[in-house]
Amino acid sequence: MAANTERQILQGPAGDMEVVLDVPEGAVHGFAFVGHPHPLYGGTLDNKVVATLARTFVGLGWLAVRLNFRGVGASAGTYDEGKGETQDFLHLIDTIAHAPPWEGLAPHPAPVALAGFSFGSFVAANAAQELARRGRAARALVLVGAAAGKWPMPEVDPGAIVIHGEVDETIPLADVFTWARHSEVPVTVIPGADHFFHRRLGIIKQIVLRNLSFVLQSGENMQAAPVGED
Repeated sequence: MAANTERQILQGPAGDMEVVLDVPEGAVHGFAFVGHPHPLYGGTLDNKVVATLARTFVGLGWLAVRLNFRGVGASAGTYDEGKGETQDFLHLIDTIAHAPPWEGLAPHPAPVALAGFSFGSFVAANAAQELARRGRAARALVLVGAAAGKWPMPEVDPGAIVIHGEVDETIPLADVFTWARHSEVPVTVIPGADHFFHRRLGIIKQIVLRNLSFVLQSGENMQAAPVGED
């Protein structure tokens, strides 16, 4: 998977942030930030879907960053309904490429990719929208088990990779289609998969690899998506 996996405590807006960095062998092409499921329902950076996404990016030569959201593991603070979690996500994006020992590993400015599973998809999508507002859009956005209907998911670039389970009992597929229509973003449906994608992790990896291989190498960032209603 990676030449090196590091667990660090970094400082963020709310205090300590527990972070795992999966560093690829050889050249680093960019930084990928991956968000985990709901903090109040057992979501952590060690979630299997989150780890799968990180490994997939590492396999493409990207340094993957997984953050424990506020109040999870060794991270300080308390659950903030996505607002503080997005703030922490953006703080890492703004700082980690310039912090030793990772400074200089990737081209400057370092390309950024964002990904998230379930609640983490809400955080990643909001972070992507904010980066676009700043004029430094992400190279890629991967949303697995997108949290449509549970949280006010913003509109996203039509080039985003959206993966959902056919029989997701937590976030119904119909809600995802309703949200996706506004962005005109395609949704890849895994037949028979539930919300946690039991026994489907390999399929997620292949879908993401197939789509990301072209996107990450294209050198083109995503465009700013329209701002949806909050």
